[in-house]
Amino acid sequence: MHPMIQFKQTTASLKKSSLLLTSILWICISAGAVILNGCAANKHLKDDSMAMAAENNTPASGEDDSVLEPEFIYRYLVGEIAGQRGDIGTSGAIFYDLARSERDARLAERAAKIAAYGNITNLAVPAIKLWAELDPDSTEAQQAMTEMLIATGRLDDTRPYLSKLLSKEETRASGFLYLNTLLNRSPDKVAVLELIQFLAQPYPDSAEAHFAVAQAAWITNKDDIALTAINKAETLRAGWDVAALLKGQILYRKSPQAAIDYYYDFLGSHPASNEVRINLAKLLVSQKQYEAAKKEYPIIIEHAKNSTSNNIADVTAIIGLLSYQSADYISARNYFQQALAMDFKDADQLYVYMGQTSEKLNQNDDAADWYKKIPLGPRYLEARLSLANLVARTESADKAIEILDELADLNDEQQIIVIQSEAAILARAKRDQESFELLENAVKNFPNTPELVYDYALAAERIKKFDIMESELRKAFAEKPDFAAAYNALGYSFADRNIKLNEAITLIEKALELSPDDHYMLDSLGWAHYRKGNLDKAIQYLQQAYDINPDPEIAAHLGEALWHKGLHEQANKVWDDALKAHPDNEVLVTTANKFKSKL
Repeated sequence: MHPMIQFKQTTASLKKSSLLLTSILWICISAGAVILNGCAANKHLKDDSMAMAAENNTPASGEDDSVLEPEFIYRYLVGEIAGQRGDIGTSGAIFYDLARSERDARLAERAAKIAAYGNITNLAVPAIKLWAELDPDSTEAQQAMTEMLIATGRLDDTRPYLSKLLSKEETRASGFLYLNTLLNRSPDKVAVLELIQFLAQPYPDSAEAHFAVAQAAWITNKDDIALTAINKAETLRAGWDVAALLKGQILYRKSPQAAIDYYYDFLGSHPASNEVRINLAKLLVSQKQYEAAKKEYPIIIEHAKNSTSNNIADVTAIIGLLSYQSADYISARNYFQQALAMDFKDADQLYVYMGQTSEKLNQNDDAADWYKKIPLGPRYLEARLSLANLVARTESADKAIEILDELADLNDEQQIIVIQSEAAILARAKRDQESFELLENAVKNFPNTPELVYDYALAAERIKKFDIMESELRKAFAEKPDFAAAYNALGYSFADRNIKLNEAITLIEKALELSPDDHYMLDSLGWAHYRKGNLDKAIQYLQQAYDINPDPEIAAHLGEALWHKGLHEQANKVWDDALKAHPDNEVLVTTANKFKSKL
C-alpha cells in the first residue's frame, strides 16, 4: 500500500474486531456469567488487541497484564456493542474518552478510524490529533494527522508531519509522487507550491522531488518554474516516461506544436515509451494532424503486443477512439471489433462505441442493435439514452421519449439525466413549450441542481421568457460559482440581444477564466465585442474560436464581423467553406444570404 494512502479502516475490518468482543460478551451472558472478573476481561481485551494488530500489521506491544478496572471493561464493551449495532457516533466517542483517560494509542487509533469511517468530523479531528500525539512513530498516524490538517486548510502545520514522512528513504520517492494528489483538495494552489518547494529543498538529487515541484507549479499556472523543475527531473532520471508526459503538458500550454516536437524528440531517444507515443497520437488528433497520428498507431499496437503490461486490448480500444475522433469511422469500427475479440474488460462500453460508429456510417439499424445489446448494468442508461436519441433522429421524438419513460429504478441523478435528455429531444423537435414545461416541473422536484436550472434557463430563452432565463442563470452560478457555461450563456444572451454589453463581456471573460480556450466562449466574447463595435477584437476572438472548431455558427459570426470590417472576400470564403460542410445550418444560411444579397 502506498505510504500516503488514506487511513480509513474498511467496514469488514471494523465489524471483524467488533464481533470478536461482543460475541465473547454474549457467550458470557448466556452462560450466566453476570460478573466478569478482571483477569478474564483482560484476556479478552488482549485477544482483541492482537486481532486488531494483526489486521493493521502492527505489533501489539506494551500489553498491561494487570487487572483492568470494571468501569473500563464495561465502557469498552459498551463501545463495542454500539459499533456492532451501527451506532458509530457512540462507539467512537466511547473509545476516544477511553483513549484520553488511559493515554492508550491503540484506543485513539480505534476512535479515529471509527470517526473517519462514520464521517464524524467533530470526533475525527480530536481523535486523530490524540492518536498522532500518543504514537509519534506511527506512519499511519502521521498520515492521518496530515490529511486532517489539509482538510481543515492548515497547510503550514503539515510541514513537520510531511517532512517526517519524506525523511524515510525507502518511501521518499513514492511520497513525492503522491504529494500533489494528497494536497489537491486545498484551494490555495500557490500555498501548495510553496509547501512542496519547502519539502523538496533538502533533496536536490531526487528526481521525484523536482517532479513534485513541477507538477505543483504547472497546476498553479507557473510554467517557467514547472519547466525548470521538470528539466532537472529529466536530467536526474533520463528516459522517465512520467516526467516526459508532464513536460509535454507544460509545453502544450505554451504551444501545442512545441509539445508535439518534444514528444517526437523524446521518442527518438526512447522509442519503447509507449505511454508517451500514445499521448503524442492523442495530441496530433487534437491538432487535426490525422495522418501523422495514423502513422503512430501500428507502432503503438506493436509495442503493446510485446509489453509485459498485457494491455493490448486497452491500447487497441484507445486507437479505435482516436480513429473515431479523426472521423475515420471504418478504421474505428475495425479497432473496436479487434478489442472485443481480445476480451476487452468493458465490452459494454465498446458496444456503445460501436453503436456511435455505426450511426456515423449511417448504419442506423446496426447502431440500434449495438445499443440494445447492452444489459442492465453500469452502461445500460448510457445505451438507452443513445438509442433514444437515435430513434428521435430517425423516427420521432415521441417514440424516443417512450424509450426513456420505460426506465425504472433510477436514482435522483439518473432521473435528472433522463429529464434533461427528454427536454433536449423536445427542443430539437422544435417543441420548445413542452421542453420548457418539463424542465419547469423538474426544477421544482429537484431544487438546487445547477445543471438542471441551466437547462431550464435555456429553455426559457427559447420561448423568449428572458426574465426567467436571467434569474435562473444567476441562480445557477450563485449555487455553483465555477459554472463557466452559465456565465457564458447569460453573457451571450445579452450580446445577442444587444443589451447590457459591458456586463456581457464581464460575464464571458469570467467564463473564459474558468474554461480557457473554449471555442464557444471565445465566440461569445467575439460576438459581444462585435455588438459594441470593437471589430478588431471581435475578429481576433472569433477567428481564434473558428481555428479551434470550425462550427457553422462561429463561421456565421466571423463572416459577419469580417464583412462589417470591409473584408468581403474573406467573409465570403469563410461562409462558403462552412456551407460546404454544413449546408443546412439555419443560422449560417440566413447570415450568408443576408449579406451576399447586398453585393
